[in-house]
Amino acid sequence: MSPKVVLLDIEGTVCPISFVKDVLFPYALAALPGVLETQWDSPEFAQYRTAFPREHAVSPAALADHVKDLMSRDVKISYLKSLQGYLWERGYKNGELRAPLFSDVAPKFARWREHNVVIMIYSSGSVPAQKLLFGHTNGDPANLLPFITDFFDTVNAGPKMEAASYEKIAAKHPEHPPAEWLFLSDNVKEVEAAKQAGMQSYIVERPGNAALSEETRKQHKVIQSFEELTE
Repeated sequence: MSPKVVLLDIEGTVCPISFVKDVLFPYALAALPGVLETQWDSPEFAQYRTAFPREHAVSPAALADHVKDLMSRDVKISYLKSLQGYLWERGYKNGELRAPLFSDVAPKFARWREHNVVIMIYSSGSVPAQKLLFGHTNGDPANLLPFITDFFDTVNAGPKMEAASYEKIAAKHPEHPPAEWLFLSDNVKEVEAAKQAGMQSYIVERPGNAALSEETRKQHKVIQSFEELTE
């Protein structure tokens, strides 16, 4: 069955897995000291500062140390994600950041829309961070937000390796039963969870992704490019 909805992961699926760890994370750490120095008492920054545990928000130095510690351990927690999103927004808007999509992504978005295929995103990154990424890409057009119908993350959908999260996503759009959905990801456990929820799901194999075992290749359909998909 040709899918009516395509649900997309981000890292390792539409852009290199290295973009977040090698570009976005270092950018946030580099931008943080200047922001803390100039925005600490500003009303705009207050919502991000006050979201941190009190003991880590007593001073710019304490907050910076906590952020560095969390990021060094790759801890995924909502108040850190919100702060990162704020820092990245500044970078995207001033042109210092641009998402490096794989070359097949933007053209495929256009063809999916021509064929009335609905595009949605499901990533461990926050929804605001997802929107920043797709709003500032190297694609043509650079802003792909008009192509995307909905966004999901671990807050509004749940953990990506649990079938219940995909069931929740599908339930939000009951006009499309799970069998009409196609979830694309580089993560085998995510693909398995989507299948358990009744969706179609393929593994996307991109440069820089983790190597796939022969057993995985036997159990799941693997694609290297969106061009392999029929509308």
